[in-house]
Amino acid sequence: MWTTVEDVCSKIGSGSTPKGSNYSKEGIPFFRSQNVYNSGIVMSDIKYISDEIHQMMIGTEVVANDLLLNITGGSLGRCAVIPSNFEKGNVSQHVCILRPIVIKPEFLHCFILSSFFAKSMKITGSGREGLPKYNLEKMLLPLPPEQEQERIVAETKRLQSFVDELETSCENMTKLVAQVKSKVLDLAIHGKLVPQDSNDEPACELLKRINPKAEIITDNGHYQKVVPFKLPNGWSWTTLGSITNYGSCTTSDVLQIPDSAWVLELEDIEKDSAKILSIHTKKDREIKGVRRSFKKGEILYSKLRTYLNKVLVASQDGFCTTEIIPISVSSVIDNIFLCHVLRSQYFLDYTSVCGYGVKMPRLSTKDAQNGLVPLPPRKEQLRIVSKIEELFHQLDIIEESL
Repeated sequence: MWTTVEDVCSKIGSGSTPKGSNYSKEGIPFFRSQNVYNSGIVMSDIKYISDEIHQMMIGTEVVANDLLLNITGGSLGRCAVIPSNFEKGNVSQHVCILRPIVIKPEFLHCFILSSFFAKSMKITGSGREGLPKYNLEKMLLPLPPEQEQERIVAETKRLQSFVDELETSCENMTKLVAQVKSKVLDLAIHGKLVPQDSNDEPACELLKRINPKAEIITDNGHYQKVVPFKLPNGWSWTTLGSITNYGSCTTSDVLQIPDSAWVLELEDIEKDSAKILSIHTKKDREIKGVRRSFKKGEILYSKLRTYLNKVLVASQDGFCTTEIIPISVSSVIDNIFLCHVLRSQYFLDYTSVCGYGVKMPRLSTKDAQNGLVPLPPRKEQLRIVSKIEELFHQLDIIEESL
């Protein structure tokens, strides 16, 4: 039958906060909205009050099998059932106590977490929204027989367990996709993703053309300096500074930047995937100081917290924060291939060793320029990029299906 929330509860009321936030190091648990979650009470960051204050606030006492419902703010609607072995506690004014009668606590919990309840809530306020007590009391509730309540709760728990397993599987699969992508890049920079072609012009000849002073290391297995790993025939080790303009960026005062120009900040880039989350023009955001200018096709490399892997190829001209380094590459070196090298675990490991700073670690210009780059022949660069894009496309389809 249809009934209301107040007809199935002997108590509906919010708590209060002790004057002067008079908390104790131990004593009676005092629950705030940050302790109330749908999965249950979270005891981390719990506050306590003395037994004396508890007695003064006896009207807000929490007992076993009560439901605690957040009725204000961003966590409005979160609800937890107090365990049956709980002794006593109190709640703040942002949490409402519901003490069920003629209804199973777990069934009332299911109802509160339902989309029907969410759609029925009559919330008031514009700044910090809230669910008034009267509105909560008058909310309609479909009440089944007691035995059916038990069956519904049991089936809900069974299905929720199944959903949890699915979510865990999806999370594991997402992690696996990320690991496979990392392995693809690892194979690529080791020369194991596509076969070599002896007819390709060796990378050392390519390097001599673009920079006669470029540092070239080609004697596989007999290097005169320590290198990370052995390269295939036709490949060469060189430095990032030898093949790019790293560190030679142009800066502009924000007053000189057109309102319609794309202004890229670090928060606009998704970590690990390096996807652009949002594009903002200068008029969309308040900015001060200077920004670096970049051109379409340049590599945008975040020197700040490099472990976040915010490295991408610019899709259009724009301006970026000074924590991002625009890198232009010679036309005989594929910019996308070099971008993949900089995104590989090998280069991430290098930056983690060379980076300086604890809270906000970053890579210095000199260390970046000295970073060793495994360079294949030009044609093999293109074959590698094509294979990476093919495999990443298949992995992205799998990830999207999750």
